[in-house]
Amino acid sequence: MSGDHGPDQTRGGGHSHGHGHGHGHALSADADRRYLLGALALILGYMAVEVVAGVVANSIALISDAAHMLTDASAIALALIAMRIAARPAKGAYTFGYKRAEILSAQINGVTLLLLVAYFVYEGVRRLLEPPEVHGPIVVVTAVAGIAVNALAAWLLSRANRRSLNVEGAFQHVLNDMYAFIATAVAGLVVWLTGFRQADTIAALVVAALMLKAGWGLLRDSGRVLLQAAPSDLDPDEIGRVLAADADVEEIHDLHVWTVTSGYPTLSAHVIVARGSDCHRVRTRLADLLHERFAIGHTTLQVDHGIPGLDRHCEDPHGPRHSDPLRSPYGDP
Repeated sequence: MSGDHGPDQTRGGGHSHGHGHGHGHALSADADRRYLLGALALILGYMAVEVVAGVVANSIALISDAAHMLTDASAIALALIAMRIAARPAKGAYTFGYKRAEILSAQINGVTLLLLVAYFVYEGVRRLLEPPEVHGPIVVVTAVAGIAVNALAAWLLSRANRRSLNVEGAFQHVLNDMYAFIATAVAGLVVWLTGFRQADTIAALVVAALMLKAGWGLLRDSGRVLLQAAPSDLDPDEIGRVLAADADVEEIHDLHVWTVTSGYPTLSAHVIVARGSDCHRVRTRLADLLHERFAIGHTTLQVDHGIPGLDRHCEDPHGPRHSDPLRSPYGDP
């Protein structure tokens, strides 16, 4: 929906604002990769230690934490792979490039967390009914060390670009694991001091609850992107009303707002302007407005002269029509 229609200039082209996709962006991506690699090394190293400690202590809480750390490592590895894939240039059929690779990565992370939740809830309930012997001191020492390791890994990931659902997914994995270690340390202390063995299982169920929250959040947010919903912080109806309030605009329809990938909101719309209006000037003005007020830098605006309801420009216009009720006899639907 772009380009001129000839000398009458009845249709305006797409207009985009740059977002620093050059040298600065490359440096930022390199820094993000370094932070993720550092966190990955920490997680993998301590995960091996925790598996051994969990087996020796016979602690389901430690083993569940180790499994959570495995998902942490997988999340970070997926994030690194997705970042590399997403950096490939657009070509051929992939006109947006591979930017949604990170959204698929977030989906995989979310599904993995929910599958682990199912396992640990099952195992936790079984152990509540038949609590095994648990070595509290080993659990406490291992969990306290795990808190420190995850805090450092979370700090590294927090320095990367968390606007990316991909990086945010890895960060949430690690942050939830740190909370899980706190619960495990408390449980180990209770077992050690009181002999209440079910505390270890209760900690594992707390871990499962945290994993459920993080996993559902990732699936929800990445699902919105895959279903091409408008970003949660943007209201298409409000955008339509703001655009329609322009003095030269008669009507806005076929308004679509979606996200290509994290931090990449995109908009397209069909704009009907009053006869005699300068289509190019209107398009530029609306594109600047969208960028400044709504932070949408990637816009495609099809601009035509016409009278709403009389001049047909679309065989099947999608969504509601937006017009200024003070100037239009039609008003908003």
